[in-house]
Amino acid sequence: MFWPVPMYLPLLVSAVLALAAPWVARRMPPHAAAWATLCAAVVAAGTWVTELAILAFTAVGQVPLVAEQGPWSVSALAAEDPVSRKIAALCAAVVLLLAASLTVASWRRGRALVDAWRECRHIAAGGDLTVVDDPVPTAFAVLGLPGRIVVSSGMLRLLDGPERQALLAHERAHLRYRHHLFSLLLHLTAAVNPLLRPLEKAGAFAVERWADEEAATSVGDRRVVARAIARAALASGRATHIALSATGGPVPQRVQALLAPPRRRADGPMAAFAVLMATCCASLAVTVHDTERLFEAAMHAHTAATQLRTR
Repeated sequence: MFWPVPMYLPLLVSAVLALAAPWVARRMPPHAAAWATLCAAVVAAGTWVTELAILAFTAVGQVPLVAEQGPWSVSALAAEDPVSRKIAALCAAVVLLLAASLTVASWRRGRALVDAWRECRHIAAGGDLTVVDDPVPTAFAVLGLPGRIVVSSGMLRLLDGPERQALLAHERAHLRYRHHLFSLLLHLTAAVNPLLRPLEKAGAFAVERWADEEAATSVGDRRVVARAIARAALASGRATHIALSATGGPVPQRVQALLAPPRRRADGPMAAFAVLMATCCASLAVTVHDTERLFEAAMHAHTAATQLRTR
C-alpha cells in the first residue's frame, strides 16, 4: 500500500505556514519580513495547489481514456489508491475553482496596473516625479518603464521641506525595490489559498515599513518620516489599491515603529520561517515520490497483464 497516513501532511503543513507566517513576520525587520512573507506565500500556495492536484489526479488517472495514455492498469491503480473517489472529486473541483479565482485576480490586478500607468504616462513629468494640480492631498508610485511618482499640489502644500523629502524617498523606495511585484504576488497567492489573506496583509504592511525605513535612512531623521506619514494619512481624502502609497497600511503602527529604534535582525523568526518552508517542500516531495511509485506499480501491472495476453 502506498501513501501512509501522512499523505495529507502537505496540506496541514501549508496551513500551519499560512497561519503562523504573519505572527512570525511581525518580529522581523521590514526588509526581511517582506521577503519572508512573499516566500512563505509562494511556498504555501504552491504546496496547497500541487497537493490538491495530486489527490485529484489519482481519480482522474482511473479514467480509461487517461489510463491509456500512461499506460497503466486502472484496476491496479484503484486497488492501491488510498484516496476515495469522493475526496479526489472534491479536490478536482477545488483545483478548478482555484484556477478560475487565479485567472480573475490576475486579470483584475493586471488591468488596474495598466490603467494606472496609462492615466499617468501622458502627464508631464520632471524625472520620475509628476505633480498634478489637485487640492486633495495624495501621493503614490506607479510601476512602469520608467516608474513614476505622482504627487498632488495639495500634498506638497501640506508638508514642509523635510517632510516632502521623506514622502518622496518613501515612494522612490517602492519603485527601486519593485514593491508592486511583492504586492501582486501576495495578492495572487491569496486568491489561490484564502488562508493566505492574513499573510497578504502582513506582507503589504512589511512592504510599507520597508519603504519607511528606506526613507528614514535617506532623510536621516525617523521622526520626520513618522510626521510626514501621519500628516499625509490624516489629510488624504482618497486611497487607491492600484498603486503603492505612503498613506497605505496601518498608519498608527507604522508611526509607532518609526518612533522606536530600528528592529534588529531576528535569527529565531527567520529560522522558524526556514523550517516551516523546508517542511512544506519536504512533505510535498514525499507525496510526489509516493505518487510516482503508485503509478509506476500500475504501469508494471499493465505491462504484466499485456504480456500474459500476448502469450
